[in-house]
Amino acid sequence: QVQLVESGGGLVQAGGSLRLSCAASRSTSSFNNMAWHRQAPGKQRELVAVISVGESTTYAESVKGRFTISRDNAKNIMYLQMTNLKPEDTAVYFCYANAVRSYWGQGTQVTVSS
Repeated sequence: QVQLVESGGGLVQAGGSLRLSCAASRSTSSFNNMAWHRQAPGKQRELVAVISVGESTTYAESVKGRFTISRDNAKNIMYLQMTNLKPEDTAVYFCYANAVRSYWGQGTQVTVSS
């Protein structure tokens, strides 16, 4: 059973930065795609950023230019560097990985105060 464990969430003021980490229990290079999703209270879960096995990246329009997704296959960790955070970025952020099956982490809370 693959486990994904997020960390790095917290409370930050608008304009601040956070870096989220997602530690995988197996090699991150074995996944086709890895991604970050988020879910704000009362809203549907939405895709934030994706990184493919070939290291190509895709971002939601709302975070382009502010968030950067990356992964360190030597450490089996995926990251989400978030800068210039806004109150509307407040959500639970989930790590996702896809191979033959799909896997989700338990989520980490990010709260941005105005």
